Amino acid sequence: MIVGIGSDLVHISRIEAVLERRGEAFAKRILRPEELLSFTQKNTARSQAAFLAKRFAAKEAVSKALKTGIGEVSWQHILVSNTASGAPEITLSDNALLACRALGAETIHLSLSDEQDMALAFVVLSA
Repeated sequence: MIVGIGSDLVHISRIEAVLERRGEAFAKRILRPEELLSFTQKNTARSQAAFLAKRFAAKEAVSKALKTGIGEVSWQHILVSNTASGAPEITLSDNALLACRALGAETIHLSLSDEQDMALAFVVLSA
C-alpha cells in the first residue's frame, strides 16, 4: 500500500550558480559527510552541480512523501546513496525516520534522473 508520494524537479544551472556564489558551504548544508565525499570527487563544476541537484531533489521529494517538508525534517536526516548495482537508495535518521514510522512506511522507493539542465527525483513510500 502506498502511504506517501513525493517528487521534485531542479534546474542544475540554479544549483551551479549557488555553488559559484557560496561554494562548498552550500553543499555541506545539503549533503551528509558520506555524500560530500562523493561530491568532492567529481571532476568538474557541472558534474558537482548535477550530483548536488539530484541529491537536493531527492531530499525534497522524500520530505514531501513524508508530509513534513524540509524544516521539520533536516537535509541531514536524509542520506542518498547507491547500492552495489548503482540503484539510488534512501536511509533516514532522526525526525525523518520518526515521520516515516508514523506513516507506517516500510520501504522507500527512489528514482533519480537528469537530462540537460534538469534533475528529477520521484519517491514512493510503501507499507
